[in-house]
Amino acid sequence: MISEKNISYISLISIFLIAIFSEYFNEPYLITLLSRIIIFSIAAIGLNLVLGFGNLISFGHAAFFGLGGYVSGILAIHAFNSELLISWPFLFNGSNNSLIIWLFTIFFCSLLALLVGVFSLRTSGVYFIMITLAFAQMLYYFAISWPSYGGEDGFSIYVRSTLFGINTMKGINFFFICFFWLLIILFITSKIVNSPFGLALRATRFNLTRVRSVGINPFRIQLIAFVLSGAITGIAGSLYVDLNRFVSPSLLSWQMSGEFIVFILIGGLGRIYGPLIGAAFFVAFEQFFGSYTEHWQIFLGIIIISTVLFAKGGIIGFMLKYQKK
Repeated sequence: MISEKNISYISLISIFLIAIFSEYFNEPYLITLLSRIIIFSIAAIGLNLVLGFGNLISFGHAAFFGLGGYVSGILAIHAFNSELLISWPFLFNGSNNSLIIWLFTIFFCSLLALLVGVFSLRTSGVYFIMITLAFAQMLYYFAISWPSYGGEDGFSIYVRSTLFGINTMKGINFFFICFFWLLIILFITSKIVNSPFGLALRATRFNLTRVRSVGINPFRIQLIAFVLSGAITGIAGSLYVDLNRFVSPSLLSWQMSGEFIVFILIGGLGRIYGPLIGAAFFVAFEQFFGSYTEHWQIFLGIIIISTVLFAKGGIIGFMLKYQKK
């Protein structure tokens, strides 16, 4: 019997087994693709927390993705070159330790999400969309005009961050790190969504007045969700930069935010595992059709339109609906 839980388990096991076989048959490129799918899934899971469960259409989540990437890249490049990053209140030359990088990423992305949320969540609809987009674009143009870190060209990182002595330059080892993060994020998201907080968040989608009437502050609920969402997406940005060993302003572009939304729509809006299915479909579609034509996005657009019109529950929703028939 097909269920969302079964689909999710099959997807996770399939990704894991494909990675194992890819390592066995010496297919490093396929392992890299799987790591990319996982990272994009994490980013979209972060957005899905506010978009799918809170009906907050954010077109600025690339800001958190890109900030996570820049935090990771700046810390790593300073550590590699032994260049001073901070001189007050203490001397700090950056770090190549993954745990330290992730802590910094979570802190700064949460702080940015708090700032963006305080301003944007006082509005709704198109105004909310435009404010989130404006913050992301401000960071994008700031990164372009930041010559210290490559400006428009970005900058390269020569080695991946270290974690407990693991050789992260080996593709399968880095895949396991990303996969472990995916499991953690899925577990946390599942607990949040199915908690009283998650119920309150879903209630804010329909009627804020009724939510207030039962003693719940919808602004506070949405703000907490937005901060959590920003932190999760920031972790994905950090992993993405570590995967590619390259940082550029494109991480902050509105197109990146758009891709996250596409992952969610294709996989299933408001479904915990929807972003994973959507990201896997997107990357596979890009690799297959991109090898035949550079205009593959036209066909993707047709699929997105068809999904919105005829399969609003995405791939997961369509499979569940088909199974009932």
